[in-house]
Amino acid sequence: MQTSILIVEDDDNINHMLHDLLTLHGFCTIQAFSGTEAMLYMQKQPPAAVILDLMLPGMPGEELLAKIKSDYPQTAVLVASAKEDVSKRVSLLRAGADDYITKPFDTEELLARLEAILRRSQKQVAAARPRYKDLTIHPENYTVFVGETELSLTKREYLILELLLSNPGKVFTKSNLYESVWNEEFLGEDNAVNVHISNIRKKLAKLHPDETYIRSVSALPSLCCAILIFSF
Repeated sequence: MQTSILIVEDDDNINHMLHDLLTLHGFCTIQAFSGTEAMLYMQKQPPAAVILDLMLPGMPGEELLAKIKSDYPQTAVLVASAKEDVSKRVSLLRAGADDYITKPFDTEELLARLEAILRRSQKQVAAARPRYKDLTIHPENYTVFVGETELSLTKREYLILELLLSNPGKVFTKSNLYESVWNEEFLGEDNAVNVHISNIRKKLAKLHPDETYIRSVSALPSLCCAILIFSF
């Protein structure tokens, strides 16, 4: 599977040069020519890394960097800018940029810097992936795998499974899950949690009918719903 790189550069010649360079070296590229266009691509499918210019129409590079690091922390960012002053570079690195290269740049140096931040990022991502038995969450692209097979989940099914898998052994009430995933107050009558848990179980059972990943625990008298927990 090719590593995806988002190129955010409003200069047509530089953007296409980077596209040709990265494609030649086996990367999958997405080209954006403004900050707002780049954000749309980020929302659709966060890439492994972004090569980011600062002087952009629509949304300045500094603002885009802040949004990427806030909403997509697994995505590495290499800033490529003509701004040379040390204070600017330092401020961008402190704001979350993984590296900085000054224009005009040597293409071999850019490739080396990109590969270095990808290696660091991939190590961090691997360490941050919650895992239980053969079930693994990939938060960098919001997917779940059972062994080598991707589990097809809705957004809320993914969020429920991520919450449970990130807290192995922790007991969750239906209220806990609803308020964490739906971000709304639980009023005690909504059956949405039960339906989503049932759907997750069915999807897991199709791949491993004899394996148990989620089990219900008898509720205390004071609770009006089942408690859900990863079984060990």
